[in-house]
Amino acid sequence: MRTDVARGRKIEKVLIANRGEIACRVIDTLRTLGIASVAVYSDADADARHVKLADEAVRLGPAAATESYLRIDKVVEAARATGADAVHPGYGFLSENAAFARALAEAGIEFLGPPVESIETMGDKITARAAVVERDVPVVPGISRPGLTDADLIGAAEGIGFPVLIKPSAGGGGKGMHRVENPADLPAAVAAARREAAAAFGDDTLFMEHFVDTPRHIEVQVLADKHGNVIHLGERECSLQRRHQKVIEEAPSALLDEATRAEIGRAACDAARSVGYTGVGTVEFIVSAKRPDAFFFMEMNTRLQVEHPVTELVTGVDLVEQQIRVANGEELSLTQDDIVLTGHAVEARVYAEDPASGFLPTGGTVTALRYPRSDRRGPVRVDTGIESGSVVGSDYDPMLAKVIVHADDREQALRRLDEALAGTQLTGLRTNVDFCRFVLADADVVSGRLDTELLDRLAPTYTRPEPTVRAYAAAAVSAVAASRGEGPWGTETGWRIGGARPTVVRFDGVDASVLGDAVTVRSTGDEPRLDWSGTARIVGERLVVDGFSTPVTVALDRGTYWVSGEDGTYELPLAKSTSKDRDGAHGGDVVSPMPGAVVAVPVEDGQAVTKGETLVIIEAMKMEQPLTAPHDGVVSIAVRAGDKVTAAQVLATVTATETEES
Repeated sequence: MRTDVARGRKIEKVLIANRGEIACRVIDTLRTLGIASVAVYSDADADARHVKLADEAVRLGPAAATESYLRIDKVVEAARATGADAVHPGYGFLSENAAFARALAEAGIEFLGPPVESIETMGDKITARAAVVERDVPVVPGISRPGLTDADLIGAAEGIGFPVLIKPSAGGGGKGMHRVENPADLPAAVAAARREAAAAFGDDTLFMEHFVDTPRHIEVQVLADKHGNVIHLGERECSLQRRHQKVIEEAPSALLDEATRAEIGRAACDAARSVGYTGVGTVEFIVSAKRPDAFFFMEMNTRLQVEHPVTELVTGVDLVEQQIRVANGEELSLTQDDIVLTGHAVEARVYAEDPASGFLPTGGTVTALRYPRSDRRGPVRVDTGIESGSVVGSDYDPMLAKVIVHADDREQALRRLDEALAGTQLTGLRTNVDFCRFVLADADVVSGRLDTELLDRLAPTYTRPEPTVRAYAAAAVSAVAASRGEGPWGTETGWRIGGARPTVVRFDGVDASVLGDAVTVRSTGDEPRLDWSGTARIVGERLVVDGFSTPVTVALDRGTYWVSGEDGTYELPLAKSTSKDRDGAHGGDVVSPMPGAVVAVPVEDGQAVTKGETLVIIEAMKMEQPLTAPHDGVVSIAVRAGDKVTAAQVLATVTATETEES
């Protein structure tokens, strides 16, 4: 069915079938073009930033994505009800769902993406591989056809050459993917891959490829109109990923020379032509770090990528605007010769996760938030879906924002990104900002010696930074300032008959005394880690320590001071007033390490339990976490299966037995 847009009517209103930072980013371009925007939201997002930015907003349903953002019927009805001419799918959710694109076409609404047939072909890795081979796009040696049995895969491995990579045909994100070095391990790996693929995608179809030595993930941005014109906008280096989840991306890649860049660009355009592609898309290649001229097609993402801003900054092309123009039936106003890569751009994804605790998802209320000065055209750009007061839960992807920078060269861009991350101050929940800065300082990253396993090698060496003197000083000064104005008798403000005395702010393991601008910070343990005296005060949004001023954000949340500044973000719990409070029923509280949902409670309330016994199992982002008894005793359960929980919420308490107490 041809839409109104295809018959010549220009797009005047767009519904964004997404949430978070990508919905906000799309709205930004729509506003620039004078096009009305419609947001959709779940109950969890009723007060979200993208809802506030849009001209109109429509509720889809409960927090669960399956009842809101993934409901094709509700999204299509929302578009109809608001008179939207087109729908932008963003990324994730329904962005690569052929049934969604087809439903919009049947409703006479333009889908800001490729044709249904392109989505279907590229959405299956086996048919995608066959399609690009017809255009002589290089693919990794392997075996891929529908219906491959375990015996087929095992029998082909020797000819493909070990190590091999077993991959599911129906999905991505690393699920069901297994690297096998030893032929003896292959049967078990194939069986495991089938089980995982069936569980994750409802389809256990597998294929197998040779594993490329020292692989780098390099992708090419393509743009195609409805008149047969296809161009590429250079490549992006996406090798810095953890368990197949990208963290830091850059453009262009430091690995490719101009000849290889042109060749991989031509291959990407041919891949797009192989399926009659239109709009914005990304062709992903695996490239050997030892042989950059040997690149192989992996897959095509038939949508706008998360990391598209780095391409926009080095080319000056607004990719969302191009999606609108293509949907309007316009011919590309750019030729391949018009595309010039200027300078270097790098992006860091900000996730709600705790790198020092195995990257467990985190959550909570954003108590304070400050970004560096940002502009969509650079040199520093921030795409964000949150603001101060936003509640981050476990219902959706943990990405909160992207910090992107542009500079004349790679060295300067890496330095600028570190500075921008230092200026990204977010309190109330743990994020990966300090981890990203740790990665940027790595010698291999600085020199450009990248591969897709580098981040997995670096991650175990990361530890959470120890709180600094400046952090304690900022929290103490803030605490004293907050207590002023309540009268001399009810607070410890330093006032007394006969003269002033210091106010002591007690943190866990550290005491800070404040008298005017004079501040002392000392550890309270047997071997003091901190012992400092100087001057400190907060002026506006800056901390001045011994005359040296830096930006700082301080927030108090449930007995913990959060301090975020250029040297990092720290949590400084206030000391409990008594040993009983501090020990919490002999350390028997079992708390949730992340926001999520209770999936099982294997014990009964009042039951005698032993140390290490599983009491509660919670799930967040499809990851199950069993929580165990800290010691023998009698358990009191505070939750039940199906309950939503927050980070640090007490789920159970184990009261120690008399024997345990003694």
